[in-house]
Amino acid sequence: MHGCRIWEDWLNRTGGLLINGRRYPIRIVEFDCGYDAGRALEGARQLIERHDVKLLMMLGGDTMAEIRDYLSQRKVLTSTLLPSDLSPDTPYLIAPSELHPIFNVTGVEWLAQARPELRTVALCSQTDALGLPSLATYRAAFKAARLGVAKEIQYDPDTTHAAEVVQPMLESGADILCWCTSYTPMVHAMTEYAFAQGFRGQIISCTLDYYDQLVARTSVDFMEGFVFQFPDFDDEKLNDKTFFFNQPKGFFDEYNSRFPGTWTAVSWEYVAILDIWHAAVEKSNSVNPASVLAAMKQLGHVTHAFGPAHWWGESMFGIDNALVGDWPVVTLKNGKAKIAAFGSIPRWLKRHGALLKQEMSDLGQLWDQRLRESGNGTALQARTPESVLQK
Repeated sequence: MHGCRIWEDWLNRTGGLLINGRRYPIRIVEFDCGYDAGRALEGARQLIERHDVKLLMMLGGDTMAEIRDYLSQRKVLTSTLLPSDLSPDTPYLIAPSELHPIFNVTGVEWLAQARPELRTVALCSQTDALGLPSLATYRAAFKAARLGVAKEIQYDPDTTHAAEVVQPMLESGADILCWCTSYTPMVHAMTEYAFAQGFRGQIISCTLDYYDQLVARTSVDFMEGFVFQFPDFDDEKLNDKTFFFNQPKGFFDEYNSRFPGTWTAVSWEYVAILDIWHAAVEKSNSVNPASVLAAMKQLGHVTHAFGPAHWWGESMFGIDNALVGDWPVVTLKNGKAKIAAFGSIPRWLKRHGALLKQEMSDLGQLWDQRLRESGNGTALQARTPESVLQK
């Protein structure tokens, strides 16, 4: 929400959206459903029927199942951060920003090339709608990189005891510890436990929010080379990326000035969606969802946060409504996040897509499998700053 407020302010300073030669101010309207399915339906109705929103942005996951039919009937352009929400019966649902968890293949591929002496991995994941697709992706990525799995731990999403998860991983003797897409409190707890037990090998994780706190509680040397997927936006390697009005560092600086201590992996992602929507609105000269979606698709190669991307997803999700392109691989260098490289998701999928699909199938994460299993009670917790601050 913080990032969206900055985007709203920046755009309105220029006069707003340009449609048919006239500018219109933008207004961001919010509703906090608390990740409750019933509240999500209430919020969707309020935003659509009372405020007539033209784009509904959601985290996705279990709250999506409750309002899927309503959104489709109303033909509301809706975005999710989880492409596993996509299916052929949701033509107005798009995943244009975060391609979780598929982008994680880039981190594994880079690590295997950068440190070929590492041969085995122990990985863990919570068994929910965020964790299981991530586990399938990391499985596929490690197989593609010919890294052996010494230990795999699947744990309950409510687990808070890091030792129960990490100790068997350490005992496996693996060269690499992989946290998959564990939630931030567990990422911190597991990393600190590994440090306390004397582990000094390689760690890889999807996210590393509030990494400065981990560096302070462990050491700069211990955290050196930690691999994850979300950069700080003052990184010099983002200078030539065309998004946020070509000002990623300006966005990062204003964000930290206005909302200090709250920057996380998702702070920029809804803004990235707004940028893509903005371009399509001005191309189509309309805010009509059907026209805007058509303009997005007609653009062919869309510029997303990290460069050119194209629409993909039919083989995995039954519909080409997810944007794939390059994604950054980030490492800690002297206690600071630095982009090590940009990995190509399309290139990896071309070579190993069948392997990923098989691993997704093995864990029941393909769109048709998940559709059949909808209503099974699997919960997806929102990734928010509060989740770690309440630790």
